[in-house]
Amino acid sequence: MTRPPRPASPHTTHLARNLALLWTLLIAYASLHPMGPVRDAGGDLFGFLLAPWPRYWTRFDVIANALGYLPLGFLAVAALTPGHRRAAAFGTAVLLSCGLSVSMEVLQHFLPSRVPSNLDVASNTVGGAFGALLGLRWGPLLGHGGLLARWRTRRIVRGHIGEFALLLLFLWWLAQIDPDTPLFGLGDLRGLFGLEAPVDFTERRYRAVEIGACVCAMVSVGVIGWHTMRARSLWLLGSTFGIALVVKAGSGAVLVPDGGAWLWMTPGALAGLAAGTLALRVALWLPLSLRFGVAALALLAGVALVNLAPDNPYPSAVSDAWRAGHFFNFSGLTRLTSALWPYFALPYLMALQLKESRGRHAAHDHR
Repeated sequence: MTRPPRPASPHTTHLARNLALLWTLLIAYASLHPMGPVRDAGGDLFGFLLAPWPRYWTRFDVIANALGYLPLGFLAVAALTPGHRRAAAFGTAVLLSCGLSVSMEVLQHFLPSRVPSNLDVASNTVGGAFGALLGLRWGPLLGHGGLLARWRTRRIVRGHIGEFALLLLFLWWLAQIDPDTPLFGLGDLRGLFGLEAPVDFTERRYRAVEIGACVCAMVSVGVIGWHTMRARSLWLLGSTFGIALVVKAGSGAVLVPDGGAWLWMTPGALAGLAAGTLALRVALWLPLSLRFGVAALALLAGVALVNLAPDNPYPSAVSDAWRAGHFFNFSGLTRLTSALWPYFALPYLMALQLKESRGRHAAHDHR
C-alpha cells in the first residue's frame, strides 16, 4: 500500500535550498577568478590529489578556504533535513563540499593564473564538514517548520516573490563588503568593461555622488523591502540598512584593524544616510503606482551616478588591503555582485509592482 504524501507545512520554505545553490555559484566564481585565456597545462588532471603538500602556504589561506565552504555544508544540511536522515544529510553535505572543491581545482588546471592544490581540497572539505555539523544542530531553524521558516512565513510574502527578495537582500549585504564604491552605491560596470571615469575628481563632485547614491539606494531597496513584508514594520526595514552598515564596518575592521571599521563614515555618507531616510519616508507616503515609479527611477539614477562618479585618487588603506593577494579572489566576487545587483533588482521591482496591482484589483473586484 502506497503511503499518501505528507501535506505541505504552512511554514514550508525553500530558502535553505536556494541559498545553498546561490552559495555554490558564488564559490565557483571566486574559485575561477580571474577568468583568463584557457590553456591545458598538461599532465594528469587529478594528479594534484596524490601530490605532496604544497611547499608554500599560509595559515590565512587554509582558514579562508575552510570558512568559504562552511556555509555550504550548513545550508546543504538545512536543505536536506528533515526529508533525509541526519547521517545521510551530513554525508551528502560533506560529499558535496569535497566534490565541488575537486571540480573547481580541476578547472583551475586550465587557468594560467591558478594552480590546483590538494591542500585547498582538504581545507574546503574540512570547512564543509564543520558547517554540516553546525547544520545538524542549528540547520532546522532554517528548514521546514523551523523558527526562521516560521518568521519568514509570518513576515515575508509567500512564494517565489518572497524567496527571491531574501536572495536579493543577501546579495545586497554581500556587495557592501566592497570598499571601492560609495556607501550603498551599486551597479558600477566600468571595471568589468575596462572603462575610465568620464569626469575628473573634485571633492565636491565625489561628495555629491556619495549622497546621491546613498539616497537612491535607500529609496529603491526600502520600497522593495516594504512590499515584500507581510507584516510591515519600519523597525524591520531599518534593520536592513543597519545590517548593511555593520557589514561595511566589519569588512573595514578585518582589512584595516586600527580604525578601519569607521573609514566608510565620510561626510558624504553621513549626509546620504540622513537624506535617504527622509526620502524613503516620503516615498512610502506616495500612492502605490507613483511609489514604484520613484523606486525604479531611484535605482536607475543610482546606477548612473555610480558609473559617472570620478575615481577617488586617494584610495584608502581598506582598498589597498582589499586588492592584496589574500583577498584577491573574494574581492572579485564582491565586485561582481556589486556591479550586477541593480540589474537583477529592477526586473524584480517590476514584478513586485505587477503583483501588488493584481492584488488590489482582485480585492476591488471581490467587493
